[in-house]
Amino acid sequence: MKGRGKLEFIIPKKKQKRRPALVIAIVIAAVIVAVFAVATVVVSVNMDKKFGRADYYPEASSVEYLYSHYENEYPRENVTFTSCGNTLRAYIYGADNDKGLLVFAHGISSGHERYLNTLTWFVDNGWRVFAYDATGSGHSEGAGTKGLPQSALDLDAALDYIEADPELSALPRFLMGHSWGGYAVTAVLNFGHDVKGVASISGYAVPVEMIYEFAKGVVGDARPLLYPSIWLYNKLLFGEYAGLSAVDGINSTDTPILIIHGTEDETIGYTESAIINKRGEITNPNVQYITLEGCTHRGMFDTAEGGAVKQEINEQLAAIAKETGVKHYYDLLPDPSDEVKAVFSAADLDAANEPNAEFLSQIEDYFDGIIGQSGEAA
Repeated sequence: MKGRGKLEFIIPKKKQKRRPALVIAIVIAAVIVAVFAVATVVVSVNMDKKFGRADYYPEASSVEYLYSHYENEYPRENVTFTSCGNTLRAYIYGADNDKGLLVFAHGISSGHERYLNTLTWFVDNGWRVFAYDATGSGHSEGAGTKGLPQSALDLDAALDYIEADPELSALPRFLMGHSWGGYAVTAVLNFGHDVKGVASISGYAVPVEMIYEFAKGVVGDARPLLYPSIWLYNKLLFGEYAGLSAVDGINSTDTPILIIHGTEDETIGYTESAIINKRGEITNPNVQYITLEGCTHRGMFDTAEGGAVKQEINEQLAAIAKETGVKHYYDLLPDPSDEVKAVFSAADLDAANEPNAEFLSQIEDYFDGIIGQSGEAA
């Protein structure tokens, strides 16, 4: 028919299907980024606090006798060496002794003077002792202790110094360390130093695993969420040394090594990050193990009486902290009140500082056996 236009059929366009999978993926990615960001902040804040400076407490609030108590009977030679840009202070005790050179690495949040009752025991038994304050600790430089691998790097620098000294290098070298230092004396073996024997006390095997264990006390069961941030934090700080392993150090040599750990260690769990928990991975045939049943992180250094004195002091300080609204009793110690000072002045500090000769004799007997086999007594 004329005058009519063509019929047009309008076909409605299909509505584009939403892509729920893409939306879900974006949401999940956003959540992951948010969790990672929060986790990184949590890790950074706690690690900065954990690895701050470790200065000695005033004598009025120190359960351990510091050097002023020993200086008349145990003169020392002061030396320095450099580690990672910081000048570290070291001390040589028993300069006339020639049985062997005992190089000591202390625990974190500490300094070598907190172990002087132990170190002077070895001096009395014929050892020359080389002890130092690690990075950010005691009398040494450093804005903080930096992190867990740092103790091995400091000990590496200390051994470089000793090996360059004609008198010190002439003595057979033995290493002993506790906690941070217990890791150091084994991890430093990765650097190939000439060491005759090692005693590692309450040491952890791998820095990241130790931080992960620490995270349990901060965030509980949520700690798996922190692992990527923990790994990244450690890697950014220490680069190629971030994964420096005590087990690798032990297995890199046939040096005789004594691994000691308490079953009730509240800091480095016997069945968690402890070196002794890695026995199945250790291939060095000259490793021996001592398990101390019922012993805490540092309890092996105390006599029964000394441990009781320290426990009583801690309980009294905890009560003061609770009354004054202080979170941790050790926060009372850097600037002690008269009430805190009174706790220490009333305590039997002589008993608290009595060395545990029974325990230390096990280590010395082990070292003596090595000297006897090698015939290297000076």
